[in-house]
Amino acid sequence: MRLRDLHLTIGSLPTGPHNAITDVSGVRVGHTTLIEGDAVRTGVTVVVPHDGPVWTEAVFAGFHRLNGNGEVTGVHWLEEAGLLLSPIGLTNTHSVGVVRDALVAIEVEELPAGREAWALPVVGETWDGVLNDVDGFHVTAEHARAAYRSAAGGPVEEGSVGGGTGMICHEFKGGIGTSSRVLPEAAGGFTIGVLVQANHGRRERLVVDGVPVGRRITADAVPVPGSPVLPGTGSIIVVVATDAPLLPLQCRRLAQRAGLGIARTGGVGENSSGDMFLAFATGNRGLPADHHPGPALLTTPVTMLANRCLDPLFDAVVEATEEAIVNALLAAGTMTGTGGVVAHGLTGALLAEELSRR
Repeated sequence: MRLRDLHLTIGSLPTGPHNAITDVSGVRVGHTTLIEGDAVRTGVTVVVPHDGPVWTEAVFAGFHRLNGNGEVTGVHWLEEAGLLLSPIGLTNTHSVGVVRDALVAIEVEELPAGREAWALPVVGETWDGVLNDVDGFHVTAEHARAAYRSAAGGPVEEGSVGGGTGMICHEFKGGIGTSSRVLPEAAGGFTIGVLVQANHGRRERLVVDGVPVGRRITADAVPVPGSPVLPGTGSIIVVVATDAPLLPLQCRRLAQRAGLGIARTGGVGENSSGDMFLAFATGNRGLPADHHPGPALLTTPVTMLANRCLDPLFDAVVEATEEAIVNALLAAGTMTGTGGVVAHGLTGALLAEELSRR
């Protein structure tokens, strides 16, 4: 179930054909989902940013931190150089290291002969310890490899899949969600795609398209997960992709706007929430990986969109982020996890009923 299956929309811009981050040409997404026994509810999601040699062809990128109670590896160099030179992995908090190391190993294997590996892959996390045995270290390198190998374009599976398997959002079941927007030709015709791993928020703050559905759907109607963890103790990772020709600082500005989409759904970046956003732009291809040995390039011609033309892209990121969060909620279903904790899904029928009461 997705928002548009209910014949509902958010914002005014049209979506791409799949309403997914993969509507940006060349972007691929893969998942490995681990649901085993009564306690394992976790996994890995990998976003591959383009269809070229991802380890040796950079794309411009930027990063923004709304609240820092979380981890995204590799972003110090990304911010310094403005370049993304790896897939983007998403998993649970205690599995960041194994996914990062798996991506390093994949780079070593895939680099052409004679090219020295130098890897700072980007891997982000949110904490799934309410539903998952997070201290059991169930994610392995092979799970990360499988997510990378399965990455594909087209429709993206959402909800309780991949890195989002054990996540909770606004005290409903959360997880992976995605959405896209296509700008009108007068604004460049560019595509903007967003993918979220949503594990944040409090029930009473949940808003969908301006309607305070979280205040209306109380715990009496849909129970909240029984857990000693305080509401709002979670995180959200947002990946923004576009085919617009943006420079790194412009990518960072795009990433910042994801926070406004989160705010529109009621997220406030609570103290214990890690809210971290990465945006990359494929509009300049063929950028060299300057840390790899090769012919010295004194100049690399690039193009850029004028800053005064960025507002439609900002609109698109805000709309797509909001819808991606709602899609994550609707697709997730109800899940029982470790210790018998139940995270109830937000059903399409219940959401449609509340939105009809505007």
